[in-house]
Amino acid sequence: EVQLVESGGGLVQVGGSLRLSCAASGFTFDDYAIGWFRQAPGSHREGVSCISDSDSSTYYADSVKGRFTISSDNAKNTVYLQMNSLQPEDTAVYYCAASRYYPTLDRDEYDFWGQGTQVTVSS
Repeated sequence: EVQLVESGGGLVQVGGSLRLSCAASGFTFDDYAIGWFRQAPGSHREGVSCISDSDSSTYYADSVKGRFTISSDNAKNTVYLQMNSLQPEDTAVYYCAASRYYPTLDRDEYDFWGQGTQVTVSS
């Protein structure tokens, strides 16, 4: 059974940090790019960051560049999203997803999704 399980969300003050984890199982982790997405109430699900399965190249949305860092531990089948300098506009449910094709911030290219973890940034 394919599973992607996010963890690490929570409530944090403006300027604070959180590290999200995405634990994968049930598929060949090394063959998939992993992406992080987020969805705020009333908004579309948007791509935040992704990491390539082939060369570990990383990609970021402009809104998080310089603040968020994605990384992967293939031995643990886990991808992390370190989020620093958090702002109220980062408040959303964060999802990780797996794509068998290539790393992209386009949610339509992803095959498997986790259930999400809530991140709330208070001002």
